[in-house]
Amino acid sequence: MPAVLCAVAALLAGCSRTVAGDASPDLRGSAPVELARFYDQVLSWGPCAGFATTPGDRKAFADRSFDCARLEVPLDYAEPAGTTASIGVLRQKATGARIGSLVVNPGGPGASGMSAVPAIVAPGARATPLPSRFDLVGFDPRGVGASTPTIDCLDDADWTAKRADLDVDPSPAGVAQTEAENRRYAQRCAQRSGGPGVLAGVGTRDVARDLDILRAALGDHRLTYLGYSYGTRIGSTYAEAFPQNVRAMVLDGAVDPAQTAADQLVAQYEGFQRAFDAYAADCAPRPGCPVGADAAQATARFQALVRPLVDEPARTRDGRAMSYSDAVTGVVQALYSAEAWPTLTEALSNLTAGDGTLLDRIADLYYGRGDDGRYDNTNEALLAVHCVDDERVTDRAAAADLARRVEVAAPFADDGRAVVAALDPCAFWPVPPTGRPHVPEVTGLPPTLTVSVTGDPATPYQAGVDLAKGLNGSLLTVRATQHTASLQGNPCVDDIVSGYLVELTTPPTGATCDPPA
Repeated sequence: MPAVLCAVAALLAGCSRTVAGDASPDLRGSAPVELARFYDQVLSWGPCAGFATTPGDRKAFADRSFDCARLEVPLDYAEPAGTTASIGVLRQKATGARIGSLVVNPGGPGASGMSAVPAIVAPGARATPLPSRFDLVGFDPRGVGASTPTIDCLDDADWTAKRADLDVDPSPAGVAQTEAENRRYAQRCAQRSGGPGVLAGVGTRDVARDLDILRAALGDHRLTYLGYSYGTRIGSTYAEAFPQNVRAMVLDGAVDPAQTAADQLVAQYEGFQRAFDAYAADCAPRPGCPVGADAAQATARFQALVRPLVDEPARTRDGRAMSYSDAVTGVVQALYSAEAWPTLTEALSNLTAGDGTLLDRIADLYYGRGDDGRYDNTNEALLAVHCVDDERVTDRAAAADLARRVEVAAPFADDGRAVVAALDPCAFWPVPPTGRPHVPEVTGLPPTLTVSVTGDPATPYQAGVDLAKGLNGSLLTVRATQHTASLQGNPCVDDIVSGYLVELTTPPTGATCDPPA
């Protein structure tokens, strides 16, 4: 928005401008001179309505306490004079003595940071000093949500078909068919997203570079950051690339950069099996528990309930058929937090009676399907980022071995069929990967805070221990069964996290928080 229009809009909608300044070499730090125009850019803030990509966003973004802007970054950092990408940014300005900006990323990969900020300050959220002391800032990483170009691989009809396609034929013909589908998926992602050049740029390496440009455009000499789940990978990657630009960094629900993608997958399935076992132990003493009164038999009871869905999906009250993969996905979604266990019990009880409606709707949350039947691009972006970030499995024997490891790690999710040794879409991705497992090298990084939950199903506890060690930072252990813990209502966790972000006070060695009484 030109300055004069912004001045007029300020009278109507509270538009403001963040000026990195013409004399901002100190904000650029060691950035190459050819990136100066990006580091020196002015953000034109205005209403957020035009940034909403989901019904939930349209409702949340109508709150006039939020304003939004677009950040311009190079699509390819090797060619900064070439095509650019546009990053959606949302802000709630500090209400008190401002320290700076607190940039938040909720993970995924593929989750919207713009949506995360309204959730943190939603009515009913436990009060912390953070909204007073910081501009709360969320951004949609390149390819995600309101940012453009946007990763787009499937339309809504494609998603319906994909959820029903189980790929359970282990024969050579079945493997060939599955791989043909995965190859087409990769090709469609490139075609619908804007070409291989777009896919090449969605990895975490480039998102971290975008984050540094955002820091400067916000006018912050050093970054204050809160990253959840995959957001910890963004944070640790940023810390390696720009350690001198970090003020404070909370990494909650760690992805261990030293772990291979295959080992991460197996560890995650082990985590969900532990969470399923914890759910079963909680459910078993209750009357009518759908996985039985003996927690030791819960996995077998669940298998008996859902395996028939491979051949005959469950009926739903809205006329959709719930597949086997939908059932397992719905359970996985509910296992992210113990607060969802009562709903999971209801959903499984309904399925026992032949009604898959509620479990299918829980699966919708995972897939990003709205009540209007439309899908967001969270899962498409998730796969695209992993295909660029992670080493790939290009050998069928290795693919079969990984599938067997997953079955052993999480028998509740084992369909009882033979392993299908097909290569996944990443094996056919049109651009090479850019990441590799490694221990972070972070010379000059100030103290960081890693938060790790003992019963986290998606990002197991040990990954947080290892990341904290790799960054030479502090570790906060949270005894709970849930995915991440910061700013989620636990006073012990919230006070430690807020104290660190505001005062830069790290907790003592061995710091631990228990669930609220």
